Amino acid sequence: MHPDDCRELADLARFPTTSKADLRDNYPFGMFAVPRDQVRRVHASSGTTGRPTVVGYTERDLDIWATVMARSIRAAGGRPGDTVHNAYGYGLFTGGLGAHYGAEKLGCTVVPVSGGMTARQVQLITDFRPRVIMVTPSYMLTVIDEFESQGIDPRSSSLEIGVFGAEPWTEQLRQELEQRLDIQAVDIYGLSEVIGPGVAQECGETKDGLHIWEDHFYPEVIDPITGEVLPEGEPGELVFTSLTKEAMPVVRYRTRDLTRLLPGTARPGMRRMEKITGRTDDMIILRGVNLFPTQIEEIVLRTPDLSPHFALELTTRGRADHLVVRIEARPDCPLERRPAAATEVVTTIKDTVGTSVEVLVVDPETLPRSVGKLQRLVDNRNRA
Repeated sequence: MHPDDCRELADLARFPTTSKADLRDNYPFGMFAVPRDQVRRVHASSGTTGRPTVVGYTERDLDIWATVMARSIRAAGGRPGDTVHNAYGYGLFTGGLGAHYGAEKLGCTVVPVSGGMTARQVQLITDFRPRVIMVTPSYMLTVIDEFESQGIDPRSSSLEIGVFGAEPWTEQLRQELEQRLDIQAVDIYGLSEVIGPGVAQECGETKDGLHIWEDHFYPEVIDPITGEVLPEGEPGELVFTSLTKEAMPVVRYRTRDLTRLLPGTARPGMRRMEKITGRTDDMIILRGVNLFPTQIEEIVLRTPDLSPHFALELTTRGRADHLVVRIEARPDCPLERRPAAATEVVTTIKDTVGTSVEVLVVDPETLPRSVGKLQRLVDNRNRA
């Protein structure tokens, strides 16, 4: 391909896509497009499934990143002068520093607490009285549980706005967070390979999907199998081309996130992406049926006696794959109601998704808690 091959936006569909494998194959700095002395910062993924993916930023890239993050926080409802409790992880993960510099750019006071030390999170929220919290939704649940274990009503805190991202989450989880914390819960989207958090943001006025900052990131939705570009409104895999990034621009980067593009509402000049429903790489194929963890989350949160804390384990039974769903009971759920709650989840999954799973309702506070991005699925299938 040559730059002259792209005369109009429709031509972009003829260009090849970029994948995470391309970044790993060029580890560490082979995808950089500027001399190393112009790179001011490097971030990287955890590399838990292979080599980490490394991304770089020029001075201008960092300013653009802070700008789109400031824009995102303001769209969520944050304002200059607010105190922002930033519980995203700092370090090579882009969440912490991305949120930090964006909040400062907006004119906020940042509490850079990072993740973990949950009791201290509660103390700082109580003492510093922030208006905004930025954190993964799964870790927010852990913080809420800690409030309650200390005998503090989470709804009495100073928090008014939660900006939650870094993992897919559902409308049912939004309702859980808003009811237990008395806040407005909004979604933020980003990924390191494009810039980090701040690629798109849900607006506090509407909470109807995430407006993409299209002056910096051009979106497409493609068929994840054929790669064909799909019309606006059709669900598929999200692809991004960076328009202004200098150190490591990407052309048609495959995010693996599943969504669809919609017209703008609160920000009419920017298209929206629907809330992420799952990823092509976290999809479970169970006896020929496609199943996403978010589908199970929706069902769990609609079951009154069950808490939002659950874990999935893929195993092998005989020659077939088998999925075990462990869900914590709510503290006020008596033992005698647990079998009925488990049966309700099994039946609902069978009726709505079309496959059978095993559900075990376990005691409260027995499953691992998130302190950052939550890993819901463990694959213990026999590969022999």
